[in-house]
Amino acid sequence: MALTSDDALPSRLYQYHDLSRPGRPSTRSGISHYIFRRQFIASCAALAIVSVAALALLTLVTTPTQLQSFLTAAPVTEVEDAQSYLLGPPTQSLRDNLRNDTKYITSWLNAGWTNDVMTIGNLLYLALITERVPIVPSFIPSHIGPEAPTLPFGHVFDVPRLSKALRIPVLEWDQVKDVNSSSLDELGCWAVWPIVEQGAPPRDSSLIPKLNLDLSYTRAPDWVKLTAPDINDKHVSLWSLARLAYPEARETAISQPPDPSPQHQVSLPPDDHLLCYDYLYYTAVTSAWEWNWDYSPVWRFVGKHMHWNATLEKLADEHARRAMNISDGEPTPPFISIHMRHGDFRIYCNEFSDDQCFVPLPAVARRVAEVQQELFDKKGINVSHVIMTSDERDPNWWAEVRKYGWTWVDYAAERTVEKYGRWYPVLLDAILQSRGAGFVGTEYSTMSLLALRRVQDWDDGAVRMAKWGRPGADDH
Repeated sequence: MALTSDDALPSRLYQYHDLSRPGRPSTRSGISHYIFRRQFIASCAALAIVSVAALALLTLVTTPTQLQSFLTAAPVTEVEDAQSYLLGPPTQSLRDNLRNDTKYITSWLNAGWTNDVMTIGNLLYLALITERVPIVPSFIPSHIGPEAPTLPFGHVFDVPRLSKALRIPVLEWDQVKDVNSSSLDELGCWAVWPIVEQGAPPRDSSLIPKLNLDLSYTRAPDWVKLTAPDINDKHVSLWSLARLAYPEARETAISQPPDPSPQHQVSLPPDDHLLCYDYLYYTAVTSAWEWNWDYSPVWRFVGKHMHWNATLEKLADEHARRAMNISDGEPTPPFISIHMRHGDFRIYCNEFSDDQCFVPLPAVARRVAEVQQELFDKKGINVSHVIMTSDERDPNWWAEVRKYGWTWVDYAAERTVEKYGRWYPVLLDAILQSRGAGFVGTEYSTMSLLALRRVQDWDDGAVRMAKWGRPGADDH
């Protein structure tokens, strides 16, 4: 069973406050010029070494599996300040800010916040393998409430650190086009969603009218689908999508005329300067639901480098310390984080009641004990603090949580929404989950999945996923 929605924490709308944003440098050198002048001398000097390495590679890469593994490696380049890949500050029309010597790539969001984070990871991976500059969309409040504002990617994640790790510039839409622009930009894009969801139109997103875009879609070729046509799966191949970034595949892929745009009724082929796709959540390199596995290329080369904005992380630490009653001056102790998702998962419980369907707290406690033991065996630390995160609203359930000696962040008592905005309980929960020395999550939840990956790779933590859906599902 594969589930794709996120936890929702409904609360009152307030505008987000002053999280740090990356600065806007003044240099303007293009990516192609930059790479040329830094690589020309080095490539000449290394010619003999490259020849030997190529011979060794041909010897080592002897099977399709090995070749595929080699091809998933992210390209290595150096990076200048991201703003230098635009002509200047945000403009009324996006075309007025794109450099002629640089090619770009973008997509839209419409999958719930955690899944949108994964979608951006897929977009960045696609940017790596197509050697294009990504323009990252803002997060939309699809699981928080339509009246909440969109949230720029850089308000949540450390973009300069990410750019440095990926060795490519990472741009955001609010750097490219004025958020208050009245200029309607026409743009041709590839429609991926109709390939895997028969009869569906291109995937819509509330970002498109906010960016004041008039999109004309061309149906992507059937060969972008990851699996055979007779297999009922929604995933498309990232490497097949990458083929559409290059002239030869692009020319043969356009088999039918573009659909007219909704406003100006213009029919435009997919843009080559700003390559765009309607939807990138259901994408993978080798197999469906690839993020579930530790070999996931997108996680390994992109996702693990998506660290939190430092200001937001500091705010999460302050909330955690108050929840654990840590005195000023004392260090924040290690803790085990839990994510028990209930909420919309109830639709999958079928004939079972909540207490039969969801992971019972004694089973959660057993998983916590396993994590505590592993942390002691592996690192020699005794972790007694436990922080629960959940979308459960039943006060009796929370009273039972308290009986185990566990704690949680009381966002109502903290007045977090009133102080910072409606996004913040979800964001702070995600950060707290990732900061645990150990983690216990809910199987099939993508929010739990990303927390598990972060705890494993960022802190070499101990992790468990608790099973649910029927009585005794997590018995072991």
